[in-house]
Amino acid sequence: MKILLKNGKIYDGSGALPFSGDVLIESDKIIKLGANIASEVDRVIDCSGLCITPGFIDAHTHNDFFIERSDSEQFFAPFVKQGITTQTTGNCGFSPFGVAENSPHKSKIGNSLFHAENPGSFKNFVGNTRNRLHLNIAPLIGHGSIRTGINGGTSSPLSPSDLDKMLHHVREAMEAGAIGGSFGLEYEPGMYAPRAELIAFAKEIAKYNGILTAHSRANSKIALAYRPIFTKPHIEIALKELIEIVDESKVKFHYSHLIHVGEETWKCYDQILSMLHSHEITYDIFAFCHGASVITIILPPWYLSLPKKKRSSKLVQPRLKFMIHTASKLLGLGFDDMIVADIGEEYKTYLGKTIAESAKSEGLSDIDMYIKLVEISDGKARIYIHKYNNDNIVLKLMQDDLSMFMTDAWIEESGIQNQTAFQGMPYFLVRGREMGMPLEHTIHKMTGKTAERFCLPSRGLLKVGNFADITVFDYEKVNVNLEDPTSTPSGIKYVLINGNMVVDDEVYKPQTCGQMILKPPAQSS
Repeated sequence: MKILLKNGKIYDGSGALPFSGDVLIESDKIIKLGANIASEVDRVIDCSGLCITPGFIDAHTHNDFFIERSDSEQFFAPFVKQGITTQTTGNCGFSPFGVAENSPHKSKIGNSLFHAENPGSFKNFVGNTRNRLHLNIAPLIGHGSIRTGINGGTSSPLSPSDLDKMLHHVREAMEAGAIGGSFGLEYEPGMYAPRAELIAFAKEIAKYNGILTAHSRANSKIALAYRPIFTKPHIEIALKELIEIVDESKVKFHYSHLIHVGEETWKCYDQILSMLHSHEITYDIFAFCHGASVITIILPPWYLSLPKKKRSSKLVQPRLKFMIHTASKLLGLGFDDMIVADIGEEYKTYLGKTIAESAKSEGLSDIDMYIKLVEISDGKARIYIHKYNNDNIVLKLMQDDLSMFMTDAWIEESGIQNQTAFQGMPYFLVRGREMGMPLEHTIHKMTGKTAERFCLPSRGLLKVGNFADITVFDYEKVNVNLEDPTSTPSGIKYVLINGNMVVDDEVYKPQTCGQMILKPPAQSS
Protein backbone atom coordinates (compact mmCIF):
# COMPACT_ATOMS: atom_id res chain seq x y z
CA MET A 1 0.00 0.00 0.00
CA LYS A 2 1.24 3.52 -0.82
CA ILE A 3 0.31 6.43 1.46
CA LEU A 4 1.17 10.09 0.91
CA LEU A 5 1.23 12.46 3.88
CA LYS A 6 0.82 15.94 2.35
CA ASN A 7 1.61 19.47 3.48
CA GLY A 8 2.77 18.75 7.01
CA LYS A 9 5.43 20.36 9.15
CA ILE A 10 8.13 17.67 9.21
CA TYR A 11 10.27 17.12 12.29
CA ASP A 12 12.68 14.42 11.17
CA GLY A 13 13.78 13.33 14.67
CA SER A 14 17.36 14.57 14.36
CA GLY A 15 16.78 17.77 16.32
CA ALA A 16 17.01 19.87 13.17
CA LEU A 17 14.54 22.65 12.44
CA PRO A 18 11.31 21.48 10.78
CA PHE A 19 10.43 21.98 7.14
CA SER A 20 7.15 21.90 5.26
CA GLY A 21 6.64 18.98 2.95
CA ASP A 22 5.35 15.51 2.19
CA VAL A 23 6.22 11.94 3.17
CA LEU A 24 5.67 9.07 0.76
CA ILE A 25 5.29 5.58 2.21
CA GLU A 26 5.25 2.29 0.37
CA SER A 27 4.69 -0.95 2.23
CA ASP A 28 6.69 -0.63 5.48
CA LYS A 29 9.26 1.97 4.36
CA ILE A 30 9.61 5.69 3.72
CA ILE A 31 10.49 6.05 0.03
CA LYS A 32 10.49 9.82 -0.45
CA LEU A 33 10.60 13.07 1.53
CA GLY A 34 10.19 16.55 0.10
CA ALA A 35 7.86 19.24 -1.17
CA ASN A 36 5.04 18.67 -3.64
CA ILE A 37 5.60 14.94 -4.10
CA ALA A 38 3.56 13.60 -7.00
CA SER A 39 2.86 9.89 -7.13
CA GLU A 40 0.04 7.45 -7.70
CA VAL A 41 -0.95 6.30 -4.24
CA ASP A 42 -3.70 4.39 -2.49
CA ARG A 43 -4.37 7.19 -0.02
CA VAL A 44 -3.54 10.86 0.43
CA ILE A 45 -3.76 12.40 3.92
CA ASP A 46 -3.83 16.18 4.16
CA CYS A 47 -1.55 17.12 7.07
CA SER A 48 -1.96 20.89 6.78
CA GLY A 49 -1.46 22.41 10.23
CA LEU A 50 -0.16 19.09 11.59
CA CYS A 51 3.27 17.89 12.68
CA ILE A 52 4.74 14.78 11.05
CA THR A 53 7.36 13.08 13.24
CA PRO A 54 8.95 9.68 13.72
CA GLY A 55 6.87 7.38 15.90
CA PHE A 56 7.59 7.96 19.58
CA ILE A 57 10.07 5.55 21.17
CA ASP A 58 9.36 4.63 24.79
CA ALA A 59 12.83 4.22 26.32
CA HIS A 60 11.82 2.14 29.34
CA THR A 61 8.94 -0.36 29.63
CA HIS A 62 8.01 -3.84 30.81
CA ASN A 63 5.47 -4.76 28.15
CA ASP A 64 7.39 -7.86 27.04
CA PHE A 65 5.53 -9.65 29.85
CA PHE A 66 2.19 -9.08 28.10
CA ILE A 67 2.94 -10.03 24.50
CA GLU A 68 2.13 -13.72 24.87
CA ARG A 69 -1.19 -13.08 26.60
CA SER A 70 -4.23 -14.21 24.61
CA ASP A 71 -5.74 -10.78 25.36
CA SER A 72 -2.52 -8.87 24.71
CA GLU A 73 -4.08 -6.05 22.68
CA GLN A 74 -5.59 -4.33 25.74
CA PHE A 75 -2.13 -3.99 27.29
CA PHE A 76 -0.71 -2.13 24.29
CA ALA A 77 -3.61 -0.03 23.01
CA PRO A 78 -3.14 2.91 25.44
CA PHE A 79 0.51 3.24 24.40
CA VAL A 80 -0.22 3.19 20.67
CA LYS A 81 -2.91 5.85 21.19
CA GLN A 82 -0.20 8.06 22.70
CA GLY A 83 1.77 7.90 19.44
CA ILE A 84 4.25 5.28 20.69
CA THR A 85 5.45 2.90 17.98
CA THR A 86 8.45 1.27 19.71
CA GLN A 87 9.22 0.23 23.28
CA THR A 88 12.44 -0.99 24.88
CA THR A 89 11.64 -3.83 27.27
CA GLY A 90 13.33 -6.12 29.78
CA ASN A 91 14.26 -3.26 32.13
CA CYS A 92 14.98 -3.28 35.89
CA GLY A 93 16.38 -6.81 35.71
CA PHE A 94 13.04 -8.32 34.63
CA SER A 95 12.51 -10.14 31.33
CA PRO A 96 10.17 -13.06 30.50
CA PHE A 97 13.13 -15.04 29.13
CA GLY A 98 16.65 -16.07 30.13
CA VAL A 99 15.36 -19.15 31.91
CA ALA A 100 16.25 -22.82 31.41
CA GLU A 101 13.42 -24.99 30.10
CA ASN A 102 13.81 -27.33 33.10
CA SER A 103 13.99 -24.59 35.73
CA PRO A 104 11.71 -25.31 38.71
CA HIS A 105 11.39 -21.56 39.37
CA LYS A 106 9.47 -20.41 36.29
CA SER A 107 6.47 -19.22 38.30
CA LYS A 108 8.68 -16.69 40.09
CA ILE A 109 9.92 -14.90 36.97
CA GLY A 110 9.03 -11.21 37.02
CA ASN A 111 9.17 -10.73 40.78
CA SER A 112 5.70 -9.91 42.13
CA LEU A 113 5.10 -7.17 39.55
CA PHE A 114 4.82 -9.30 36.41
CA HIS A 115 3.84 -12.78 35.30
CA ALA A 116 5.67 -14.54 32.49
CA GLU A 117 3.35 -16.70 30.39
CA ASN A 118 6.00 -19.01 29.00
CA PRO A 119 9.47 -18.30 30.41
CA GLY A 120 12.32 -19.93 28.53
CA SER A 121 15.14 -19.00 26.20
CA PHE A 122 15.35 -15.72 24.32
CA LYS A 123 15.19 -17.57 21.01
CA ASN A 124 11.91 -19.19 22.02
CA PHE A 125 10.54 -15.83 23.16
CA VAL A 126 11.25 -14.30 19.77
CA GLY A 127 9.61 -17.24 18.01
CA ASN A 128 6.56 -17.24 20.28
CA THR A 129 5.92 -13.52 19.78
CA ARG A 130 6.18 -13.51 15.99
CA ASN A 131 3.06 -11.96 14.40
CA ARG A 132 1.76 -11.01 17.87
CA LEU A 133 3.30 -7.55 18.31
CA HIS A 134 1.04 -4.50 18.51
CA LEU A 135 4.08 -2.22 18.29
CA ASN A 136 7.82 -2.67 17.87
CA ILE A 137 9.80 -4.23 20.72
CA ALA A 138 13.52 -3.77 21.43
CA PRO A 139 14.35 -6.41 24.09
CA LEU A 140 16.90 -6.43 26.91
CA ILE A 141 17.67 -9.54 28.98
CA GLY A 142 17.12 -9.12 32.73
CA HIS A 143 19.78 -10.14 35.21
CA GLY A 144 17.14 -10.70 37.91
CA SER A 145 15.13 -13.10 35.76
CA ILE A 146 18.22 -15.17 35.00
CA ARG A 147 19.15 -15.29 38.68
CA THR A 148 15.61 -16.25 39.68
CA GLY A 149 15.54 -19.05 37.13
CA ILE A 150 18.75 -20.44 38.58
CA ASN A 151 18.24 -20.19 42.36
CA GLY A 152 14.62 -19.12 42.81
CA GLY A 153 15.43 -15.49 43.55
CA THR A 154 16.89 -16.20 46.98
CA SER A 155 19.69 -14.28 48.64
CA SER A 156 22.08 -17.22 48.26
CA PRO A 157 25.21 -16.48 46.23
CA LEU A 158 25.59 -18.16 42.86
CA SER A 159 28.08 -21.01 42.75
CA PRO A 160 30.76 -20.97 40.03
CA SER A 161 28.67 -23.37 37.96
CA ASP A 162 25.57 -21.22 38.49
CA LEU A 163 27.52 -18.17 37.36
CA ASP A 164 28.45 -20.06 34.19
CA LYS A 165 24.75 -20.78 33.64
CA MET A 166 23.96 -17.09 34.03
CA LEU A 167 26.54 -16.10 31.43
CA HIS A 168 25.27 -18.82 29.10
CA HIS A 169 21.81 -17.22 29.13
CA VAL A 170 23.36 -13.83 28.41
CA ARG A 171 25.31 -15.21 25.47
CA GLU A 172 22.29 -17.04 24.08
CA ALA A 173 20.22 -13.85 24.15
CA MET A 174 22.90 -11.56 22.75
CA GLU A 175 23.79 -13.94 19.92
CA ALA A 176 20.09 -14.19 19.04
CA GLY A 177 19.69 -10.40 18.84
CA ALA A 178 18.90 -8.91 22.26
CA ILE A 179 19.98 -5.27 22.35
CA GLY A 180 21.53 -5.57 25.81
CA GLY A 181 20.80 -6.38 29.44
CA SER A 182 19.49 -4.78 32.63
CA PHE A 183 19.97 -4.65 36.39
CA GLY A 184 17.33 -4.09 39.07
CA LEU A 185 19.46 -3.55 42.17
CA GLU A 186 16.66 -2.18 44.35
CA TYR A 187 14.55 -5.30 43.76
CA GLU A 188 14.87 -8.93 44.71
CA PRO A 189 16.95 -10.79 43.59
CA GLY A 190 19.22 -8.13 42.04
CA MET A 191 19.82 -6.61 45.47
CA TYR A 192 21.55 -9.79 46.58
CA ALA A 193 24.06 -10.03 43.73
CA PRO A 194 27.69 -9.32 44.74
CA ARG A 195 29.85 -6.91 42.76
CA ALA A 196 31.77 -9.68 40.99
CA GLU A 197 28.55 -11.18 39.62
CA LEU A 198 27.29 -7.83 38.36
CA ILE A 199 30.60 -7.10 36.66
CA ALA A 200 30.62 -10.53 35.01
CA PHE A 201 27.13 -9.89 33.62
CA ALA A 202 28.09 -6.41 32.39
CA LYS A 203 31.27 -7.70 30.73
CA GLU A 204 29.29 -10.32 28.84
CA ILE A 205 26.91 -7.65 27.52
CA ALA A 206 29.92 -5.52 26.53
CA LYS A 207 31.43 -8.37 24.50
CA TYR A 208 28.52 -8.03 22.09
CA ASN A 209 28.51 -4.22 22.14
CA GLY A 210 25.15 -4.30 23.87
CA ILE A 211 23.77 -1.66 26.21
CA LEU A 212 23.29 -2.09 29.96
CA THR A 213 20.43 -0.31 31.72
CA ALA A 214 20.12 -0.20 35.48
CA HIS A 215 17.63 0.53 38.21
CA SER A 216 20.13 1.60 40.86
CA ARG A 217 20.29 0.39 44.45
CA ALA A 218 18.94 3.72 45.71
CA ASN A 219 16.90 6.53 44.17
CA SER A 220 16.73 8.57 47.34
CA LYS A 221 18.94 10.35 49.86
CA ILE A 222 18.23 7.60 52.39
CA ALA A 223 17.69 3.96 51.39
CA LEU A 224 17.51 0.99 53.72
CA ALA A 225 19.77 -1.00 51.41
CA TYR A 226 22.65 0.89 53.03
CA ARG A 227 24.00 1.03 56.58
CA PRO A 228 24.55 3.29 58.41
CA ILE A 229 21.87 5.65 57.19
CA PHE A 230 23.78 8.76 58.38
CA THR A 231 26.28 9.08 55.56
CA LYS A 232 26.72 10.53 52.07
CA PRO A 233 23.38 10.55 50.17
CA HIS A 234 22.64 6.98 49.18
CA ILE A 235 21.52 7.99 45.71
CA GLU A 236 25.10 9.19 45.14
CA ILE A 237 26.60 6.00 46.57
CA ALA A 238 24.34 3.92 44.33
CA LEU A 239 25.30 5.87 41.20
CA LYS A 240 28.99 5.62 42.12
CA GLU A 241 28.59 1.82 42.36
CA LEU A 242 27.17 1.69 38.84
CA ILE A 243 29.88 3.95 37.48
CA GLU A 244 32.54 1.66 38.94
CA ILE A 245 30.87 -1.39 37.35
CA VAL A 246 30.72 0.40 34.00
CA ASP A 247 34.34 1.53 34.22
CA GLU A 248 35.54 -2.00 34.95
CA SER A 249 33.32 -3.78 32.42
CA LYS A 250 33.60 -1.15 29.64
CA VAL A 251 29.91 -1.65 28.86
CA LYS A 252 27.76 1.00 27.18
CA PHE A 253 25.48 2.26 29.95
CA HIS A 254 22.09 3.96 30.33
CA TYR A 255 20.65 4.98 33.72
CA SER A 256 17.01 3.99 34.22
CA HIS A 257 14.34 6.48 35.39
CA LEU A 258 16.29 9.30 36.98
CA ILE A 259 14.19 10.13 40.03
CA HIS A 260 14.91 11.86 43.33
CA VAL A 261 12.43 10.26 45.74
CA GLY A 262 11.43 12.43 48.69
CA GLU A 263 11.72 16.15 49.32
CA GLU A 264 15.17 15.88 50.91
CA THR A 265 16.45 13.99 47.86
CA TRP A 266 15.48 16.88 45.60
CA LYS A 267 18.52 18.68 47.07
CA CYS A 268 20.74 15.98 45.51
CA TYR A 269 19.66 16.91 41.98
CA ASP A 270 22.68 19.05 41.06
CA GLN A 271 25.24 16.54 42.31
CA ILE A 272 23.60 13.57 40.58
CA LEU A 273 23.35 15.46 37.31
CA SER A 274 26.99 16.49 37.65
CA MET A 275 28.04 12.85 38.12
CA LEU A 276 26.05 11.77 35.08
CA HIS A 277 27.53 14.52 32.93
CA SER A 278 31.09 13.87 34.06
CA HIS A 279 30.75 10.30 32.76
CA GLU A 280 28.42 11.16 29.84
CA ILE A 281 25.75 8.76 31.08
CA THR A 282 22.38 9.03 29.36
CA TYR A 283 19.17 8.50 31.29
CA ASP A 284 15.39 8.43 30.88
CA ILE A 285 12.71 10.30 32.81
CA PHE A 286 8.99 10.35 33.66
CA ALA A 287 6.68 13.14 32.58
CA PHE A 288 4.79 12.77 35.87
CA CYS A 289 6.14 13.00 39.43
CA HIS A 290 4.93 9.59 40.55
CA GLY A 291 5.46 5.98 39.56
CA ALA A 292 4.53 2.39 40.28
CA SER A 293 6.42 -0.13 42.33
CA VAL A 294 6.00 -3.21 44.48
CA ILE A 295 5.09 -2.58 48.11
CA THR A 296 8.32 -4.15 49.40
CA ILE A 297 10.46 -1.52 47.63
CA ILE A 298 11.24 0.29 50.90
CA LEU A 299 12.16 -2.82 52.89
CA PRO A 300 15.87 -3.47 53.54
CA PRO A 301 17.61 -6.52 52.00
CA TRP A 302 18.45 -7.98 55.43
CA TYR A 303 14.73 -8.10 56.27
CA LEU A 304 13.63 -9.54 52.93
CA SER A 305 16.28 -12.27 53.14
CA LEU A 306 14.88 -13.51 56.47
CA PRO A 307 12.51 -16.52 56.56
CA LYS A 308 8.96 -15.22 56.97
CA LYS A 309 8.62 -16.71 60.46
CA LYS A 310 11.60 -14.71 61.71
CA ARG A 311 10.30 -11.42 60.32
CA SER A 312 7.72 -11.15 63.11
CA SER A 313 10.35 -11.65 65.83
CA LYS A 314 10.32 -9.24 68.77
CA LEU A 315 13.93 -8.45 67.93
CA VAL A 316 13.37 -7.88 64.22
CA GLN A 317 10.24 -5.73 64.24
CA PRO A 318 11.51 -2.91 66.49
CA ARG A 319 14.69 -2.64 64.43
CA LEU A 320 12.73 -2.54 61.18
CA LYS A 321 10.26 0.05 62.45
CA PHE A 322 13.02 2.29 63.78
CA MET A 323 14.85 2.20 60.45
CA ILE A 324 11.70 2.95 58.42
CA HIS A 325 10.60 5.74 60.74
CA THR A 326 14.03 7.37 60.77
CA ALA A 327 14.48 7.07 57.01
CA SER A 328 11.02 8.52 56.38
CA LYS A 329 11.73 11.60 58.48
CA LEU A 330 15.16 12.17 56.94
CA LEU A 331 13.85 11.58 53.44
CA GLY A 332 10.78 13.79 53.41
CA LEU A 333 8.59 10.94 52.16
CA GLY A 334 5.79 9.46 54.22
CA PHE A 335 3.07 6.85 54.02
CA ASP A 336 0.69 9.62 52.92
CA ASP A 337 2.74 9.65 49.69
CA MET A 338 2.06 5.96 48.98
CA ILE A 339 -1.24 4.89 47.40
CA VAL A 340 -2.35 1.27 47.25
CA ALA A 341 -2.90 0.52 43.57
CA ASP A 342 -3.54 -3.23 43.64
CA ILE A 343 -3.75 -5.70 46.50
CA GLY A 344 -6.19 -8.38 45.41
CA GLU A 345 -9.97 -8.73 45.41
CA GLU A 346 -10.16 -9.74 49.07
CA TYR A 347 -8.65 -6.47 50.26
CA LYS A 348 -10.00 -4.04 47.68
CA THR A 349 -11.22 -1.65 50.42
CA TYR A 350 -7.62 -0.40 50.55
CA LEU A 351 -7.55 0.50 46.85
CA GLY A 352 -6.95 4.13 46.02
CA LYS A 353 -6.18 5.05 49.62
CA THR A 354 -2.85 6.14 50.98
CA ILE A 355 -1.30 3.85 53.56
CA ALA A 356 -1.70 6.68 56.08
CA GLU A 357 -5.45 6.94 55.36
CA SER A 358 -5.93 3.21 55.91
CA ALA A 359 -3.90 3.39 59.12
CA LYS A 360 -6.10 6.15 60.48
CA SER A 361 -9.32 4.30 59.65
CA GLU A 362 -8.08 1.14 61.40
CA GLY A 363 -6.49 2.85 64.40
CA LEU A 364 -2.99 1.66 63.53
CA SER A 365 0.30 3.46 63.23
CA ASP A 366 1.39 4.13 59.66
CA ILE A 367 4.23 1.62 59.97
CA ASP A 368 2.01 -1.10 61.42
CA MET A 369 -0.48 -0.54 58.61
CA TYR A 370 2.30 -0.79 56.05
CA ILE A 371 3.59 -4.05 57.53
CA LYS A 372 0.03 -5.41 57.60
CA LEU A 373 -0.41 -4.66 53.89
CA VAL A 374 2.90 -6.35 53.10
CA GLU A 375 1.86 -9.44 55.05
CA ILE A 376 -1.70 -9.82 53.76
CA SER A 377 -0.55 -9.41 50.17
CA ASP A 378 2.49 -11.66 50.66
CA GLY A 379 4.58 -8.71 49.53
CA LYS A 380 2.82 -8.57 46.16
CA ALA A 381 0.71 -5.43 46.55
CA ARG A 382 1.44 -2.65 44.08
CA ILE A 383 1.73 0.98 45.14
CA TYR A 384 2.10 4.39 43.54
CA ILE A 385 4.75 6.56 45.14
CA HIS A 386 4.59 10.34 44.85
CA LYS A 387 7.44 12.87 45.17
CA TYR A 388 9.54 10.98 42.61
CA ASN A 389 10.61 14.42 41.44
CA ASN A 390 8.99 17.84 41.53
CA ASP A 391 7.74 19.76 38.51
CA ASN A 392 10.78 22.02 38.47
CA ILE A 393 13.17 19.05 38.31
CA VAL A 394 11.15 17.39 35.53
CA LEU A 395 11.26 20.55 33.42
CA LYS A 396 15.02 20.92 33.94
CA LEU A 397 15.68 17.28 33.10
CA MET A 398 13.57 17.55 29.95
CA GLN A 399 15.96 20.20 28.65
CA ASP A 400 19.15 18.38 29.62
CA ASP A 401 21.21 16.99 26.74
CA LEU A 402 21.49 13.50 28.28
CA SER A 403 17.80 12.86 28.95
CA MET A 404 15.32 10.72 27.01
CA PHE A 405 11.64 10.07 27.58
CA MET A 406 9.75 6.99 28.73
CA THR A 407 6.66 5.69 30.53
CA ASP A 408 7.84 2.76 32.71
CA ALA A 409 4.16 1.89 32.97
CA TRP A 410 1.92 -1.06 32.21
CA ILE A 411 -1.78 -1.87 32.19
CA GLU A 412 -3.03 -3.81 35.19
CA GLU A 413 -5.92 -6.30 35.10
CA SER A 414 -7.22 -4.95 38.41
CA GLY A 415 -6.73 -2.06 40.78
CA ILE A 416 -5.89 1.56 40.03
CA GLN A 417 -4.24 2.22 36.66
CA ASN A 418 -1.08 4.26 36.20
CA GLN A 419 -1.80 7.59 34.50
CA THR A 420 1.55 7.40 32.68
CA ALA A 421 0.39 4.32 30.74
CA PHE A 422 -2.29 6.46 29.12
CA GLN A 423 -0.82 9.96 28.95
CA GLY A 424 2.95 9.81 29.52
CA MET A 425 4.40 10.71 26.12
CA PRO A 426 1.87 13.41 25.13
CA TYR A 427 2.38 15.00 28.54
CA PHE A 428 6.01 15.63 27.53
CA LEU A 429 4.65 17.52 24.52
CA VAL A 430 2.34 19.52 26.77
CA ARG A 431 5.08 20.33 29.28
CA GLY A 432 7.49 21.29 26.49
CA ARG A 433 4.92 23.56 24.87
CA GLU A 434 4.11 25.28 28.17
CA MET A 435 7.76 26.08 28.94
CA GLY A 436 8.66 27.07 25.38
CA MET A 437 11.01 24.18 24.69
CA PRO A 438 11.66 23.97 20.91
CA LEU A 439 9.51 21.16 19.55
CA GLU A 440 12.38 19.79 17.47
CA HIS A 441 14.30 19.19 20.72
CA THR A 442 11.35 17.47 22.38
CA ILE A 443 10.81 15.22 19.37
CA HIS A 444 14.52 14.38 19.14
CA LYS A 445 14.51 13.05 22.71
CA MET A 446 11.52 10.79 22.08
CA THR A 447 12.67 9.54 18.66
CA GLY A 448 16.09 9.88 17.04
CA LYS A 449 18.15 10.30 20.21
CA THR A 450 16.63 7.18 21.77
CA ALA A 451 17.01 5.12 18.60
CA GLU A 452 20.66 6.12 18.34
CA ARG A 453 21.43 5.36 21.99
CA PHE A 454 19.83 1.91 21.90
CA CYS A 455 21.16 1.15 18.39
CA LEU A 456 17.74 0.62 16.81
CA PRO A 457 18.49 0.38 13.08
CA SER A 458 16.34 2.36 10.61
CA ARG A 459 14.15 3.77 13.39
CA GLY A 460 13.72 7.15 15.03
CA LEU A 461 14.32 9.31 11.95
CA LEU A 462 12.16 10.31 9.01
CA LYS A 463 14.59 9.25 6.34
CA VAL A 464 14.33 7.52 2.98
CA GLY A 465 14.79 3.79 3.52
CA ASN A 466 13.79 3.86 7.18
CA PHE A 467 10.76 2.02 8.51
CA ALA A 468 7.53 3.99 8.32
CA ASP A 469 6.97 4.44 12.04
CA ILE A 470 5.25 7.82 12.04
CA THR A 471 3.16 9.92 14.40
CA VAL A 472 1.10 12.88 13.12
CA PHE A 473 -0.36 15.33 15.63
CA ASP A 474 -1.86 18.76 16.08
CA TYR A 475 0.66 20.34 18.44
CA GLU A 476 -1.65 23.07 19.69
CA LYS A 477 -4.41 20.59 20.44
CA VAL A 478 -2.32 17.88 22.08
CA ASN A 479 -3.50 17.68 25.67
CA VAL A 480 -4.06 15.35 28.59
CA ASN A 481 -6.85 15.30 31.16
CA LEU A 482 -5.06 15.22 34.50
CA GLU A 483 -8.37 14.67 36.30
CA ASP A 484 -9.15 11.56 34.24
CA PRO A 485 -5.98 9.41 34.40
CA THR A 486 -7.14 6.74 31.94
CA SER A 487 -8.43 9.10 29.26
CA THR A 488 -6.88 9.13 25.79
CA PRO A 489 -4.83 12.26 25.02
CA SER A 490 -6.24 14.58 22.39
CA GLY A 491 -4.44 15.76 19.27
CA ILE A 492 -2.74 12.50 18.21
CA LYS A 493 -4.25 12.24 14.71
CA TYR A 494 -2.44 9.41 12.92
CA VAL A 495 -0.04 6.67 13.97
CA LEU A 496 1.65 4.34 11.51
CA ILE A 497 3.69 1.31 12.55
CA ASN A 498 5.78 -0.21 9.77
CA GLY A 499 3.53 1.54 7.28
CA ASN A 500 0.28 0.27 8.83
CA MET A 501 -2.29 2.84 9.96
CA VAL A 502 -3.12 1.99 13.59
CA VAL A 503 -4.57 5.37 14.59
CA ASP A 504 -6.59 6.92 11.78
CA ASP A 505 -7.91 10.42 12.40
CA GLU A 506 -7.83 9.71 16.15
CA VAL A 507 -9.61 6.35 15.73
CA TYR A 508 -7.61 3.39 17.03
CA LYS A 509 -7.49 0.36 14.71
CA PRO A 510 -5.63 -2.49 16.44
CA GLN A 511 -3.23 -4.55 14.36
CA THR A 512 -0.34 -6.91 15.02
CA CYS A 513 2.07 -5.12 12.72
CA GLY A 514 4.95 -4.55 15.11
CA GLN A 515 8.42 -6.04 14.69
CA MET A 516 10.96 -7.44 17.12
CA ILE A 517 13.97 -5.14 16.75
CA LEU A 518 17.06 -7.34 17.00
CA LYS A 519 20.73 -6.50 16.84
CA PRO A 520 22.44 -7.95 13.77
CA PRO A 521 24.15 -11.31 14.48
CA ALA A 522 27.53 -10.71 16.07
CA GLN A 523 30.30 -12.73 17.61
CA SER A 524 31.63 -11.76 21.02
CA SER A 525 34.76 -9.66 20.97
